[in-house]
Amino acid sequence: MATHSPLTPQTTRLRHDKGPVSRRHLLAQGAAVAGATMAVAGSPIPTQAATADQGAAIPVIHYRSKAVDGVNIFYREAGPADAPTVLLLHGFPTSSHMFRNLIPALADRYHVIAPDYPGFGQSDMPDRATFAYTFDRFGELVDALLDQLGVTRYAMYVMDYGAPVGWRLALKHPERISGLIVQNGNAYEEGLKEFWDSIKAYWSDHSEAHRKALYVLVTPETTKFQYTDGMSDLSRISPDNWVHDQALLDRPGNAEIQMDIFYDYRTNLPLYPAVQAYFRKHRPPALIVWGQNDKIFPADGAHLYKRDLPEVEFHLLDTGHFALEDKADEMVPLIRDFLDRKVK
Repeated sequence: MATHSPLTPQTTRLRHDKGPVSRRHLLAQGAAVAGATMAVAGSPIPTQAATADQGAAIPVIHYRSKAVDGVNIFYREAGPADAPTVLLLHGFPTSSHMFRNLIPALADRYHVIAPDYPGFGQSDMPDRATFAYTFDRFGELVDALLDQLGVTRYAMYVMDYGAPVGWRLALKHPERISGLIVQNGNAYEEGLKEFWDSIKAYWSDHSEAHRKALYVLVTPETTKFQYTDGMSDLSRISPDNWVHDQALLDRPGNAEIQMDIFYDYRTNLPLYPAVQAYFRKHRPPALIVWGQNDKIFPADGAHLYKRDLPEVEFHLLDTGHFALEDKADEMVPLIRDFLDRKVK
């Protein structure tokens, strides 16, 4: 498999809209990318002292929670508070943990926020008898969290479940969105292929039989499958991923919560025409970095964005669903270059 250094000409532009890149900025960008790449590869990230002579320090990540409408929402935050904000919205069955390597690779230059939805990660897991586990509710809570943090403009990285959460934010506040990074996150009904057949059967009748058939999606085998299927080099994929996610899925009551969310996913499809109209009307700067071997959100769904975002920057990568796990060394330079040029 061909690989590139994070600063090879194939993957990184050496200029951006603010003018020529200084040596100090180039070294800072290289150090940040290298830190993320080494973390993915399993090597220790260099200490601040070790990188001081390169003009860059490893950003500090803060792990915080805020009470939002009575629910404690956990989030990771890093980077200068007055810098452009990048909101990272995670997928199923994980949490902001999926961004643990990306955050330090962006936080030297950007204010990065990565929340966990209720029932995921370190956020509260309210009783489903009194709390609605819906994408509408997730969108409302993320929106309220951003209000508490005083964030009124941001770029969004959306992946898997993060896409319908992010689309709700964009439809409510189109003026707040400074850019989109889409990684295996759907906005088109045609993007839901064979993997979704059993879920669509559940949508059709909400029957107990079809609900029980979906419990396979929260088993250890399926969790591991999501991280390993379609990956060309499994030695790059940390087994901590599926061990971490499965421990949270196995909490008493969480499987039932996930079934509720699978059923609510049907509410995203009627929103797709409005989301596509948002793309056409507002034309947000957009970057696609998509794992082309993903069976959950196959590349068919990625190509469809070109219909409504003709200027989208489009990259299919030889990887699967959780592309950041083995392609961060290719993705981080693309993401930083995009943000440097497009997001102010």
